[in-house]
Amino acid sequence: MQGKLLGQAVTASERALEAVLLEISEWQSEHISYAPVLGGISNTNWQIRINGHEIPYFLKMPGQGTEMFIDRQAALEASRRAEEIGIGPKGYPYLAHKGIEITDFIEDRRSCTNKDFRDVEIRNAAIGAYRQFHNAGQLGLTKTVFDMIEEHIDQARTLNGFFPQDFDWLYTQYRMARSALEASGIDLVACFNDPMPGNFMVDEAKTIMLIDYEYASNNDRCYDLGIWCGEMFFSNTIENEVIEEYFGHFDPQMYARLYVHKALADIKWSTWAMVQREVSALDFDFHKYGAWKHMRARSYMRDPRWKDYLKIV
Repeated sequence: MQGKLLGQAVTASERALEAVLLEISEWQSEHISYAPVLGGISNTNWQIRINGHEIPYFLKMPGQGTEMFIDRQAALEASRRAEEIGIGPKGYPYLAHKGIEITDFIEDRRSCTNKDFRDVEIRNAAIGAYRQFHNAGQLGLTKTVFDMIEEHIDQARTLNGFFPQDFDWLYTQYRMARSALEASGIDLVACFNDPMPGNFMVDEAKTIMLIDYEYASNNDRCYDLGIWCGEMFFSNTIENEVIEEYFGHFDPQMYARLYVHKALADIKWSTWAMVQREVSALDFDFHKYGAWKHMRARSYMRDPRWKDYLKIV
């Protein structure tokens, strides 16, 4: 990966990075180079190399507007928790007061793709990482999918953002799902909440580490499983296997909760995308992404099984 040295910044993002690198007293008088890390749709990410340091570092610069829905201190707490239980990289607190995340750059692993999770060993390793995180104790921040959806709706309205013509119908279905889940009881645990395939790092032994905890919060554990299954486009058969692997047996109620949370996840991320469409400076088609998520949420909610699942969650 070709990099630049301090003082060679050309773009605004490079100049911003160099400014914060100069604030790290532990790295002063060192030979520092940096290069962008591609991937992600919220922040700018960098690989930092320092002469004499055995491994490079990963540095995440918060993206424009992300303060509207990311609590950076909560994200750092979750990242530290993951490090403590062995499913996340080692972190460094140098710029934690600014919400800037710095960790070891993981060189002996690669980012997963959707295809990787067709491999039952990798899939079960990911389920094991989820279970570890869920069972490691609650975080300081509680933010359920209901909190996220309502937050994004308010933000999109404030920004005069886009809503689909049938949003009232989608919102009604969301409220029905919320009422059903709240009546059943929310199983609050520390949740990852952001299962993009690239956030799962796999090695040759097919073990998994998780990165990027900026959306982590206490939430219903079946939301974590549901959003992951939706993100990976798992078949019903694989979803059944996920439930059996996670809980030790297949449970129809847990499947109903997983299915309902898949729909809620798409409402959350579609509305998030409409906020990002108004505030983000990144070159990404948030409107197209959000429209697709709205479309898939409709497919879940129009399924003949939808009302049956709401009855048994």
